[in-house]
Amino acid sequence: MKLFYKPGACSLAPHIVACEAGVALDLVSVDLAAKTLPDGEDYFAVNPNGYVPALDIGDGPVLTEASVVVQYLADRNPSSGLMPPAGDPARYRVQQWLAFISTELHKSFSPLFKPGTPEETKTASRALLDKRLGFVDAALADRTYLTGETFTAADAYAFTVLRWAAPMKIDLSGFPAVMRFMAAAGARPGVRQALTEEGIAA
Repeated sequence: MKLFYKPGACSLAPHIVACEAGVALDLVSVDLAAKTLPDGEDYFAVNPNGYVPALDIGDGPVLTEASVVVQYLADRNPSSGLMPPAGDPARYRVQQWLAFISTELHKSFSPLFKPGTPEETKTASRALLDKRLGFVDAALADRTYLTGETFTAADAYAFTVLRWAAPMKIDLSGFPAVMRFMAAAGARPGVRQALTEEGIAA
């Protein structure tokens, strides 16, 4: 399988899941500004939407959307515990978190990355993020990871998105449980492997 990624972007989440699950990937870095691949190929030919991640599974069009790609990769190794089995209520709790991260965290960060975003929009995004981070912090108050003591695909996505707080100058120190989560997730060998392979390990 081939993962099209940009270092530190949301494509880091499936990269982490693959490392945690022991799933081998060929990594292809994408120049998102130019929408090109290392060989000069037009990235729009891979993913018409022009963003990452995209996962070439060798059967039809590439898979896209981080919340879907992480599930596909986790399911390649069910014993990893990254996604509970279909029919298990625990699976839908992980999926609930994946949806929340995608719609409430990821999309709230997006305007902060765009230079042309009006300041009032950025202020509104920061206010919403503060509220959503409070929700996440409360959920993590009595557990290591989002659904308990087992690291799941949702934690990989959350870790990826919450790493954006520093470059966006969002202070997480007021969310102690989130800080503990970031430390715990960041110390995992699979997470460290993905960060190293993307050249962004601290």
